[in-house]
Amino acid sequence: MTDQKDSQDQTHFGFEQVKVDEKQDKVADVFHSVASKYDVMNDLMSGGVHRIWKRITIEQSGVRRGHKVLDIAGGTGDLTMRFSRLVGSEGKVVLADINDSMLNVGRDRLMDKGITGNVEFVQANAEALPFPDNTFDCITIAFGLRNVTHKDNALASMARVLKPGGKVMVLEFSKTENPLLTKAYDIYSFSLLPKIGKLIAGDEESYRYLAESIRMHPDQETLKGMMEDAGLVQCKFQNMTGGIVALHTGIKP
Repeated sequence: MTDQKDSQDQTHFGFEQVKVDEKQDKVADVFHSVASKYDVMNDLMSGGVHRIWKRITIEQSGVRRGHKVLDIAGGTGDLTMRFSRLVGSEGKVVLADINDSMLNVGRDRLMDKGITGNVEFVQANAEALPFPDNTFDCITIAFGLRNVTHKDNALASMARVLKPGGKVMVLEFSKTENPLLTKAYDIYSFSLLPKIGKLIAGDEESYRYLAESIRMHPDQETLKGMMEDAGLVQCKFQNMTGGIVALHTGIKP
C-alpha cells in the first residue's frame, strides 16, 4: 500500500478523500484537540506498551554523548527526554512538531522535569525541515509519519539533514502478521478506541481518524522501499507486538 490518491489533488484523511491542501489543517485540528490528553490516551490505547516500543527505539538508536538528534513529531517529548540524557551537555536534541499545541505540551512537560539545557523546540513541517544539510546524527519520527501528507517528501527531507553514517528511525503502527490478531485489532480500533477517546478526551471523531490513519499507512515492505527511494541504505524493519508496530531504520551513505 502506498499513499492512496484518487487524483493529483486528492489524498486520504483516514478513510476520507480530501484535497491535498486541506489535509494538513485537518490533521492539525485532530492534534489541537487531543494534545492535553495525549499521554493519558497513549497509555490507555496501548496498555502502556508504547513505552516498551519507545525504549527499544532508544536502545537501537546508537545515540551517545555529544550527538545531535532530531525528534520529529516529538509531541509530548517521550523520546526527547531520553535522548537528552544520552547526548549530555555536549550534545543537542531538537524536538520538532508541526502542531503548536503538541509542541507547547512537550515544552511544558520537559521544563517541569528540568530538561532544558540541551533541548531546542522547533515548529516544523517534516516535509520541509528547516535545518542545514548533514546536521543530525540520528533522526526519529514516532507515530507521526502516517499523518504526513507526502511521506516521500518527508523521508527525503530527513535524509537531507542527516549526517553521512547517521540513522533515520521510523516507529509507526503497521500491519499485523496474524489474521486472528488483525481481526481483534480491527474490533478494538474501530469499536472501542473511538469510545475511549470520547470518554477520556471528549473527542470520538479524532480517535476514529487515528484508527483509520493506521490502516491507510504503507505496510512494512512498502515503507522500507520508500526509505530506500529517499537515498537511505541498509534499510530494515523490526516488527513488535505481532506487527501492530514496526521500527524501520535506514542509514545515510
